[in-house]
Amino acid sequence: MSVLIIEAFYGGSHRQLADLLQEELADCVLHTLPAKKWHWRARTSALYFSQNVPISEHYRILFASSVLNLTELIALRPDLGKLKKILYFHENQLIYPVKKCQERDFQYGYNQILSCLVADVVVFNSMFNMESFLTSIGKFMKLIPDHRPKDLESIIRPKCQVIYFPIRFPDVSRFMPKHKTTHFKKMLGLKENESATPSRALPLYQEQRGAESLCKNFNLESGPRNAHSGVDTAQEGSLGSSLMQMSDLNKSNSSDNSSSHHEENKCNLTLNLYDSLDGGDDQQRPLHIVWPHRWLEAVYCGCYPLCPKDLVYPEIFPAEYLYSTPEQLSKRLQNFCKRPDIIRKHLYKGEMAPFSWAALHGKFRSLLTTEPREDL
Repeated sequence: MSVLIIEAFYGGSHRQLADLLQEELADCVLHTLPAKKWHWRARTSALYFSQNVPISEHYRILFASSVLNLTELIALRPDLGKLKKILYFHENQLIYPVKKCQERDFQYGYNQILSCLVADVVVFNSMFNMESFLTSIGKFMKLIPDHRPKDLESIIRPKCQVIYFPIRFPDVSRFMPKHKTTHFKKMLGLKENESATPSRALPLYQEQRGAESLCKNFNLESGPRNAHSGVDTAQEGSLGSSLMQMSDLNKSNSSDNSSSHHEENKCNLTLNLYDSLDGGDDQQRPLHIVWPHRWLEAVYCGCYPLCPKDLVYPEIFPAEYLYSTPEQLSKRLQNFCKRPDIIRKHLYKGEMAPFSWAALHGKFRSLLTTEPREDL
């Protein structure tokens, strides 16, 4: 167990990445805390892990997300300070959306800056995430009334790199139109008869059930998110529910007419899975607009991305899928609603393969290997 993975917020994309690395890297051990009370995890998880991670002479690498206060952990556990310390940013607290600047808790961003100073390698899930963090450090530190530290960006930047969040794209051909399935397989370099086995699908796909999953499997997505990176943190939903799950949901919805489920049933009643797969008049069937948290997966499941020309989106999607103003968004939605067949026949023109685990596993393996230091 040369790789020690610590995840202070074991849920959403944080859990997905930790599980993936543990599965793919045989020589590692994982220590976690449940994905709740995020603010307390950021404040106190270092002390918890300092007492609950066993001391071992076999550790060579420490991999943690930026929720953990790495500085405190290293101070409390000097033995871990000797390891190659890798910090992974799913998001950053310097620009994370808040209603008012006064509501931003200085300590969370400050902790992330300190963790970067202690880390040997700092990895971000997008170029936008990295640059927005680094270029915000100077302004952020000006909140300190006096005796401000200097040149922190120049100290941290050389340690930084971008490795996109790795996705194991599951087999969705069972509920995808044939022309889209073929197109995405070509994009990912998959053979026509190749499919992902259920055991290799993303863990969250197996856990998420409900109307939200159904709504995310259709033909158009639009609207800006409340986050700044392509894959959000703990509030992420998931795509790719199996047909068996969908069938179970339909049965439960048909037997439950209570008012408390009115909105959920309303959503389900507008979606007819089997009609959407094949047959029917494309002009007659309604267009479904969804707001999924997981864009990179939504497009893979056949959605047409319509995103703001801002934040991380220009880094991920070609220009034709971006809008600049609310008026542009409204106009494009109106056109698509008039001609839904355009969306249903559309083949995505962006890149998919760079975000796959198949393309990224080499970078993560290189990241999580190192020669033992002489003082270990």
